[in-house]
Amino acid sequence: MAKESMKAREAKRQKLVAKFAAKRKELKEAGDYEALQSIPKNASPVRLHNRCKLTGRPKGYMRTFGISRVTFREMANQGLIPGVKKASW
Repeated sequence: MAKESMKAREAKRQKLVAKFAAKRKELKEAGDYEALQSIPKNASPVRLHNRCKLTGRPKGYMRTFGISRVTFREMANQGLIPGVKKASW
């Protein structure tokens, strides 16, 4: 499990990115880079990091499911993910 503070920090960044998205786009199109610097750094989408929705794990993230590989494996073995089953041959 990730620390709650790390999860909260990432959620805060996502809110900032959503809040300033239109303003960032407008300033970039206008080429006003001085005004762009006045926007908070965490409002940049590049600073976002994918995290597991359940555990908050930052590494081994699977985009199609939105969870980490560890959580994916546990859920797949329990049959909680539709259409996914363990390979056998």
